Amino acid sequence: MTDIINSISNLLWGHVLVYLLIAAGLFFTIRLRFIQFVQFPHMIKVMFLSRRGSGDGISSFQAFCTSLAARVGTGNMAGVAVALYLGGAGAIFWMWLIALIGMATSFAESTLAQAYKTRDEQGNFRGGPAYYMEYGLGKRWMGVIFSLCLILAFGFVFNAVQSNSIAAAFKVAFDIPNYVVGIALVIGSGIIIFGGLKTISRFAEMVVPFMALAYLLVALYVCALNYSELPGVFMHVINSAFGIEQAGAGAIGYGVMQAMIQGIKRGLFSNEAGMGSAANAAATATPNPPHPASQGYVQMLGVFVDTIVICSATAALILLSQQLTAGSGLTGIALTQAALEEHVGSWGAIFVAIAILFFAFTSIVANYSYAETNLLFLEHNHAYGMLIFRLLVLGMVMFGAMGELPLVWTLADISMGLMAIVNVIALFMLSGVVVWLAKDYNTQRRAGKLPTFDPTKNKHLDKTIPKGIWHK
Repeated sequence: MTDIINSISNLLWGHVLVYLLIAAGLFFTIRLRFIQFVQFPHMIKVMFLSRRGSGDGISSFQAFCTSLAARVGTGNMAGVAVALYLGGAGAIFWMWLIALIGMATSFAESTLAQAYKTRDEQGNFRGGPAYYMEYGLGKRWMGVIFSLCLILAFGFVFNAVQSNSIAAAFKVAFDIPNYVVGIALVIGSGIIIFGGLKTISRFAEMVVPFMALAYLLVALYVCALNYSELPGVFMHVINSAFGIEQAGAGAIGYGVMQAMIQGIKRGLFSNEAGMGSAANAAATATPNPPHPASQGYVQMLGVFVDTIVICSATAALILLSQQLTAGSGLTGIALTQAALEEHVGSWGAIFVAIAILFFAFTSIVANYSYAETNLLFLEHNHAYGMLIFRLLVLGMVMFGAMGELPLVWTLADISMGLMAIVNVIALFMLSGVVVWLAKDYNTQRRAGKLPTFDPTKNKHLDKTIPKGIWHK
């Protein structure tokens, strides 16, 4: 069974997704006129406006924190370590690349999610790829496939990955048995999960900025201690990415491919650009300015912060240490802990354990909110069914704490890959709508107006978006 699972993962990532995701990122980067670079200052400006919301839904900043809670987790600390262990330093370059071009893909999926959002029975906004597949494309069957993949990935497998890393980190730092950590995670997750969408968003808004800042400050401290080595580390990343260092050994082709696959795989797992997951959080917001594209700008920044900032911090901690060159054999969260411990002493492993607790725990509750949104799309909203689903999610949290790392990561890769394939196909089919929304937003900006969405200006949108959300 393990061999079959590994073969499926290798097929998806070695022959399909690497090329599909790069193609999607380049396609939207060009069609949106390099929006992630040209409009970067405006992206920051929209973030400052994003705390303003209304009583109709959560603020854009809360939606940003919810999506960042799901993004910033195991992938940033354990995933980067896995990429470096399997793909070498060059994997970090490809992680950066997929993030930079993936920002345009993130804009597309988040903007569409805002445009095609609906309202649930409690008055909360809901949306995401499944919804724009049904309303925008008229293909509910496609949305059903995506929802099933997302529920499998985020409701079950990814939560097992997060709890797996927390348990491993606490085992190293405090020698706490895995089952004890698992029980504590189940109790903590259950309290927030049963509190509903607004409880999850408020929790993310409080915890995410604090945990990200604390981790970055420690990484900056380590970089300051080793500032003279930073240029060499950067060149090592670039040389490894293009096989310059392997050329003499005759392994250039294999080395570059491994770096590319691991960097893109772990980069996508971390920033989720093109996967369609963060779009579920984007749809829950009341955006400011009141236009779908404004949430696209906010979510683009999420990809940048996750990969270019936080993943790079982890890479610096590891590459500035001797853990990889010394052949310690460590990977995953244990490698990150050992690297920081080398830099700052014994408290490094404890700090990483606490950081991964915050990172991965917020990911568990945010992942659950994505799965719940897609369960509602499948019209399984009765109380008994939701209770069973929540208990199954908590069961997977416990399973992850007790399970083996390689199998859990491979299952995550497969489910993530299936989601991305379905979502990217839908994005290509709705690319004209994305371009129109971006143009409408920026035309109003250039005219000195506050961008406001009027669906009657576009016949397709006027006819396909759910009534009662954007129509006056």
